[in-house]
Formats: sequence, C-alpha cells, structure tokens
Amino acid sequence: MKARLARKFVRHALLTLHTAGMICGAHAATQSHPYPTKPIRLIVPYPAGGSADFIGRAINEPLARRLGQPVIVDNRGGASGIIGTEIAARAPSDGYTLLVATVSTFAVNVSLRRTLPYHPQRDFAPVSMLGSTPYLLAVHPTVPARSVAQLVTHAKAHPGKLNFGSAGVGSGGHLATELFRHMARIDMVHVPYKGVGAATAEVVGGQIALLLGGISVLKTHADAGRLRGLAVSTAKRSSIAPEMPTIAESGVKDYQSKSWNALVAPRQTPAAIIQRVNVELVAALASPQLADQLKGLGIEPEAGAPADLARFINEEIVRFRELIQAIGLKPE
Repeated sequence: MKARLARKFVRHALLTLHTAGMICGAHAATQSHPYPTKPIRLIVPYPAGGSADFIGRAINEPLARRLGQPVIVDNRGGASGIIGTEIAARAPSDGYTLLVATVSTFAVNVSLRRTLPYHPQRDFAPVSMLGSTPYLLAVHPTVPARSVAQLVTHAKAHPGKLNFGSAGVGSGGHLATELFRHMARIDMVHVPYKGVGAATAEVVGGQIALLLGGISVLKTHADAGRLRGLAVSTAKRSSIAPEMPTIAESGVKDYQSKSWNALVAPRQTPAAIIQRVNVELVAALASPQLADQLKGLGIEPEAGAPADLARFINEEIVRFRELIQAIGLKPE
C-alpha cells in the first residue's frame, strides 16, 4: 500500500512539474517573441486622397508610437476597393498586415457584386471602428427649398425633374441618396460621375440639383453660398456641423446613413494581437489632438471593441442588402 501511494505521489509530482514546465515555456516563448517586432503594413484599398486614405494616414503615426514599430500605409486602389481588400484577406495572419475597411468594401460590395474574392465575415477579424463621415444633403441655390420638408414637397410636385449626383453606381453617396429617395417616396433621376469631385463640381455649377456627399467639402461650398446645406445624414446631429438638423428630424423619420471606416485583420490573426492593437488604437483615438485632426477632415472619430464592430458590420450588410433589393439595383 505504501509503495503504491509513493508511486502515485511521484507520478503526480512529475505531472505537476511537466505542466509547470509547459506553462513556463509558453510564457518564455511569449516573452521572447513580443508583438510587434517589425513594421506593420496598413493597407488602404483606395488611392491617396479619399477618406479611407485620410484616416489611415491620421492614425498610422499615433498607433506606431503606441506599438513601438512603424505603421506603413500601403495604398492598393482599384475595383472599388476590391483589389486591396483581397490582398489583405490573403496576407499572413500574423498581425503585420492590417486593413482599413469601408462601407463599400465590407457592406455594399457583398450585395452588389455577383462574385467577390473575399467575404467580410469569413476572411477578416474585426479590430475596432475608426471613424465615420456624415453626408451633407446640399442643393444648388436655384432649387426652391430651404429645408428637407420643402425639398420633398418640391420633388413630389415635380416627379422625375430633380436630378442628383454621386461618385458612381453603388457608391456610398449614391445609396445614401437612394435611401432618402425611397424613404421620402419621391422620384428623382440619378446622374453617376467618375468620382465625388466631379459630382461636386456639377452641383456647384448647377448642372445637377442636389448631392449627398462628404460634409467637409460640401459645407465649405455651403458656407461660401455656392450651395445650400439642408441636413446631415446621421441619426444624431454631427459635432462637425451642430447647427445642421438631421434628415430624420427634418421630416424623413428614421432615416440615417453615413460613410465609415474600420480597422480589421486577416481572419486567423491571434486574439492576443487583435486585443493589443485594439487597446492601443482606442487610446490613440481618445487623443484630443487626433480627434481634432479627424474632425478637420470631416471624420468623427469612433472606437470600440472587436465584438461591437463585428455586430455593426453584420447589421450594415443586412441593411444594404435590403436597400439594394428594394430599389432594384442589379448585382454586377
């Protein structure tokens, strides 16, 4: 009996030592390979100059300082953001490739493209929201409307006579305006352009009647009297233009839409790395200096947990799928 107890004690002691050794070994391995140990690539799936590029270049230095390694912006534009997003989806899941996700690449393209070489929910791990850009509903001064309610009344009195511009079929501004048209039950004609710059020039010149576009650019024209700003597209008033009412409070109940950007990583990126980047990013976005910089670009900083972003992306996919079906926009 004593011999059996002794053998049992020895086996238990050896097992305990082995387990402790494994734990210590894992801890030592973690300590010997901290993250990050080299530069991090931040893919922006658009050329320089857009909101995704602006926010990518605004956060890369603050995030680099907090992580202790350079964060290098890599613009990979083309095919409505699909090329750069696919590159990120196929990158190693080691934390050294991150992606700026957008409303187009992660919410619209899923329903608007027959085939897509990635899927937001299958191929990516959410890290955090970065920021959102309210749209401003602006009309040319010749349009006899000084409020959303007056615009809706005018459009209903002249069905098919008002035209609106966008950066192209399926762009964020296009779908935001289609949602407005659908919810207000008005008939307007869509005029797509090759980029928001061209659409803005046309509404300022009076070739089109109205535009739902980025608040920073359109507000500048509205302040100068070249356009008349009517309302912002977000659910609540924007801190960028707090004097502007929302479309929802101006007569189109429950309307809301916005452009947004978020940070994601390849799907199998370790949870510990996701958490580390999230913590540092949330802290960076809390900086008043960075917040002011983003607001100057028309971007309202937002940050949150990975689970919050995952839920938001799921909701956006459903929302845009329903809208695209409702307006009869066919997948390409």
